[in-house]
Amino acid sequence: MPALRLVRLALHGAFYALLAVALAPVVTGSEPPVTLLPALALAAAYAVGVLRRGARRPGPWLAVVTALWLVLLAMDRGFSYLAFPLFFLYLHAMPVRWAHPAIAAATGAVVAAQAAGPGGLTAAKVVGPVAGAAVAILTGYGYAVLYRESRRRQRLIDDLVRTRDELAAAQREAGRLAERQRLAREIHDTLAQGLSSIVLLARAAEAAGPQGALERVREIGRTAADNLDEARRFVAALTPAALEDAPLPEALRRVTARTVPGAVFRLDGEPYPLPVETEVALLRLTQEALANVARHARAEHAAVTLAYLDGEVTLDVYDDGAGFAPGGVPAGGRRTFGLHGMRERIAELGGTLTVESAPGEGTAIAASVPAPSGERTAADRPAPALLGGAPHRKGAA
Repeated sequence: MPALRLVRLALHGAFYALLAVALAPVVTGSEPPVTLLPALALAAAYAVGVLRRGARRPGPWLAVVTALWLVLLAMDRGFSYLAFPLFFLYLHAMPVRWAHPAIAAATGAVVAAQAAGPGGLTAAKVVGPVAGAAVAILTGYGYAVLYRESRRRQRLIDDLVRTRDELAAAQREAGRLAERQRLAREIHDTLAQGLSSIVLLARAAEAAGPQGALERVREIGRTAADNLDEARRFVAALTPAALEDAPLPEALRRVTARTVPGAVFRLDGEPYPLPVETEVALLRLTQEALANVARHARAEHAAVTLAYLDGEVTLDVYDDGAGFAPGGVPAGGRRTFGLHGMRERIAELGGTLTVESAPGEGTAIAASVPAPSGERTAADRPAPALLGGAPHRKGAA
C-alpha cells in the first residue's frame, strides 16, 4: 500500500537523520572520532536489513542493530535519540509479546546512559525516555487499528466488486438462456412444425395416385409458403431495423445524422462483408456512444469514423464535449454502464474497446473488431428479401 510505504520511508529517514545529528560533533571535530567506526557499522547494518527486507526474519537483524546502538550509547549518550525510531522498528517488525519488552529494555538503556552523565539520575532523565516510549506504543497501536480497518474496508470493497461481477455474469447468462429457450420455442412451433408437415405430405403423395399426388403437391406448396412467411417474420425479429435495408456504412451514417445533428460520419477503406454479429455490435456501439453524446456531452462537434482495414474493422466515435472520468460515474448520468456492456459485447467477438476521456476534454471511443474469413457474413444473411428470392441489399444498386 502506498501509505504504508511512505510510513516506512519516513521511519528509515528519521533513523538516519538522528544518526547524522549524533555524529555532528565528530564530523565538526569538537569530539574525538572514536564513535565514527561503530556509527558507520550501524548505518551499514541498518541499510542491509532494509534493502534485503530483513523484516522477513527480523530477529538476527534487529539483534545486530540493537547491539551496535548499545555500543554507541555506552560511548556517547548523544545517541539516545536513536531509540525513538528503534521503538517503531520493534513495533513494526516484532510480535507484540517481544516488541514491548524490547522497548522497555531500550528505554532502560537510555535512562541508564543519561543517568551516567553530569547531574546523575533526575526525574527529567526518566520522564523523557518513558514518555517517548509511551508515544511510540500509542502511535503504533493507532496505526495498527487504522491499518486493520483499511484492510477490512478493502476486503469489503473487493467482495462487493466480485459479487457485482458475479451477479452481472449470472444475469447475462440468464438472458442468454432465456433468449435461447425463446428461439427454440419459436423454431419448434413454426419452422419445425411446418417442415414436419411437408415431410408427411410428401410421404402421402408417394402413396397416393396421380390425382391424389397432385393435390398433395398443392398442399406442400401452401405449407411451404406459410413456413416461408414464418421464417421471414422470425429473421426480421432478429435483425436490427437499421440493417434490414441498408449496408453497415449507410446505417451508421443515418444513425449519426439522426442522433446528433451536425455530427460527421466518415468512411475509410473499401467496405467488405462482415459477420452479422459484428455489424450488429458496431451499430449498437454507435447508437450507445452517440446517445451519450446527445444526453451528456454538450459537444459542439462529433464525428464517427468507420474504417475497413486488412483483417479488421475499426470504429471511432469522438466528441469535444464535457468529458468524464472513465473510472467513475459522471455527474450527468451513468454514462459508463452502457459502454461496459458494449466492451463485453466487442470482447465476445475477439475485439477491443477503449475509452479515453477527461473532464472538460471530450471523449474518444475506439473499437477494433477482427473480420475473420469463412464465417457467416451479412452478405449471407437470410434477410426477408433473400427468402423471397429478390437480390440481397448489398448487391443492389
